[in-house]
Amino acid sequence: MKRVALVLGAAAALLLALAAPASAHVTVNPQEAEKGGFARLAFRVPNESDTAATVKLEVVLPENAPVGSVSVMPVAGWTTAVERRKVDPPVDVHGSQISEVVSKITWTAAAGGGVKPGEFMEFPVSMGPLPDVDKMVFKALQTYSDNEVSRWIEEPRPGAEEPEDPAPVLTLVSTSSGFSAAQSAPPGASAAPEEDDNGLPLILAVVALVAGLGGLVLGGLAFTRSRRAS
Repeated sequence: MKRVALVLGAAAALLLALAAPASAHVTVNPQEAEKGGFARLAFRVPNESDTAATVKLEVVLPENAPVGSVSVMPVAGWTTAVERRKVDPPVDVHGSQISEVVSKITWTAAAGGGVKPGEFMEFPVSMGPLPDVDKMVFKALQTYSDNEVSRWIEEPRPGAEEPEDPAPVLTLVSTSSGFSAAQSAPPGASAAPEEDDNGLPLILAVVALVAGLGGLVLGGLAFTRSRRAS
């Protein structure tokens, strides 16, 4: 019985350990949006430090996919700074030619604030019209109160393992691909960002199944010993 309990405990610990890294980096949610439409996105920032708070987030918009309209939602306890760059040719936004677009957004926490250990925070942005590309890679820098910087800047490659420091990636699809219009929203829409699919619920379900099977095994062993004793 002790041997069975040890095996089940080790299996559960391993599955939980595998689940943790999947949600440890900065991500963009939802992870899909429609080409040519507006989308309400949120950059989700978990804190990986045991002692320091996240006090700054810098997100760089991809140079190969300029967006004409970018709006930032205020986040309590944080200030926002927006940098811009010139583009040629201009970007069309509802018939207007935009020659200057947002290149970088920086969120900075007020003194004594930030994302504490064991917490996460989301930073909402509305942008569009989204360009006619397959994906947008947002390189992100996460700065902690102890001056440590996590650089989420590596672009995932098709067919390859996830890089150690992956950048947030937004996949863009056309309307004909069956993309749901509910996933794309114009500026001011109140729909909440979707949860990212990192496999955590599935792994937790497997852990629960293993624990349940373990209970059945232990119960059967106890019943057998009871009958032998009687």
